Amino acid sequence: VLIMKTLTSIIFFIIASPVFSEDARQLNAHEHGIGALNIAIEAPLVVMEFHAPGADIVGFEYAAKSDADLAAISAALKTLEAPLDLFVLPKAARCAVQAVQVELESDADHGANEEDHQGHDAHTEVGHQDHDDHDDHDDEHDHKHEDHNDHDEEKHAASSGHTEFHAEYSLICSNIEALTQIDFAYFEVFPNSKQVALQLISQSGARAFDIKSGAPRLDLGL
Repeated sequence: VLIMKTLTSIIFFIIASPVFSEDARQLNAHEHGIGALNIAIEAPLVVMEFHAPGADIVGFEYAAKSDADLAAISAALKTLEAPLDLFVLPKAARCAVQAVQVELESDADHGANEEDHQGHDAHTEVGHQDHDDHDDHDDEHDHKHEDHNDHDEEKHAASSGHTEFHAEYSLICSNIEALTQIDFAYFEVFPNSKQVALQLISQSGARAFDIKSGAPRLDLGL
């Protein structure tokens, strides 16, 4: 539990860092073929957060219903649970996986959360109106009813939108000085992926890299 809390706090720092604000905006566009990997290194801890479009991992992004599609997702999740087989670190660094969390997310998940939040705001606003504004309240209620219908349409549209695999990893490397490179076997395992946007925070500072399938090795130079 402590490791995962540490992971969350470090990843939040990476995402909040102004150094990566432009990268974050680009990645939010959800480009097929491009994944995102955030790494924070603080000896002996190495934490990673990884995102990849569903199309890159399983070849589709619609809601899985067939047995074949469900099996593909299940197999992908299991594969993503082994980070050292995807992002290969030097054996001399003696890294071991301490914690893993992998899930498949969709636009519908995020849309539902936003809708709940908007509904709460609307309820709070109505609750603070004076009784003298009853007529205005009726008009606003009608308007909110229209807004609710709009939200229903947006939610329905989101249900057929993008899916994304999200993974969080925590590693312990007993010889962190030997962590000099990362080999991205990920591209061989998931050939639909062509690029990983890497954001790294270490004792050397904050840096960003674009790792492409044609050059799948990153020299860390820690």
